[in-house]
Amino acid sequence: MSSSKDSPLPDIAAPVELRSAPSPERGPGAQRLSLAQLKAWEQLRFGMFLHFGMSTFTGSELPSGDEPSTLYNPTDLDVDQWICIARDTGMKYAVLTTKHVAGHCLWPTRHTNHHVGTSGNKTDVVAAFLAACERRGVKPCLYYCSWDNHNRFGSLSPSIAPLPNCGVQPLHRSSAYLTQAYLDFQWAQITELMDTYGPVFKWWIDVPMLLPRDYRNRLYAHITTRQPEALVMFNHGIGDGSEFAPDRAWPTDLIPIERFLPNSATGHKPWRQIDGADYYLPGEVCDPIGGDWFYTEHDQPRSDAELLGMYLTSTSRGANLLLDVGPDRRGLIPDRYRTALARLRRNLDLLGM
Repeated sequence: MSSSKDSPLPDIAAPVELRSAPSPERGPGAQRLSLAQLKAWEQLRFGMFLHFGMSTFTGSELPSGDEPSTLYNPTDLDVDQWICIARDTGMKYAVLTTKHVAGHCLWPTRHTNHHVGTSGNKTDVVAAFLAACERRGVKPCLYYCSWDNHNRFGSLSPSIAPLPNCGVQPLHRSSAYLTQAYLDFQWAQITELMDTYGPVFKWWIDVPMLLPRDYRNRLYAHITTRQPEALVMFNHGIGDGSEFAPDRAWPTDLIPIERFLPNSATGHKPWRQIDGADYYLPGEVCDPIGGDWFYTEHDQPRSDAELLGMYLTSTSRGANLLLDVGPDRRGLIPDRYRTALARLRRNLDLLGM
């Protein structure tokens, strides 16, 4: 995108609103949540993804899982700073990575010793996150990764049997698998999060293609029975959302559009036919502010034009934008990200958005 030397805004054409109105001939759809609930979620438009944890300290998104818990040691942890920045940028919800591939948990779980309670900083980050969200008026969402390189319970990790390219076509297979012991562990941990911290706005379950479909069905029912107002998203993987393979990520309330923008020709198509029924499934673009999900020392934020373009393109093509911002090893969102987000907010204000 080009920008005028005399203008603080890039030369972006006015977005075309593609968010679909419910089609009267389709009826309400077969999805669990009502069209009104899903439309209310779509109107939020903007959220912050917070990748923070052991990977922040290893410098690797996919560490071995062998790292000692004490390696995690933020020196100036301030979760409230994260949420204030999200609020001030105009983000209406935030998603926290409670456990990522490293297997280290940001709450003092009873089900493994690899957690903040045995680390260099014993702050319960999940509790602090929920409190900050309530204090600042941001809707809290919790992320949980099914790929775990530490708590394997005999599973064959995708780090050893790599997952294929996440694109739907062709739909390759991986020899990675999860044992029943690991599936029981994940179930127990998600139950523990629900029991300990109460209802949240959305659950974001990553790498669900490792989970058997019957298990996903039961886990979805387990979460939604306890938290019927919550959205549940099983991440389909990298792609523009045009294709959806139920054996990778069904059931789900939303379709993620990871590392891409919605299809330029059609925008996000919320109506999908799955197993012979019509479902209304809103879209959510998820992408980092720079190039990496977790903080790395040399990762720089995208240009002001690109960040504004990401927001305008996502929302005009019918999807929310979940912009990832990784706090650093201090436990703070670094100045280069904070100031980039402040400029993005100013540019959106200039457009009246």
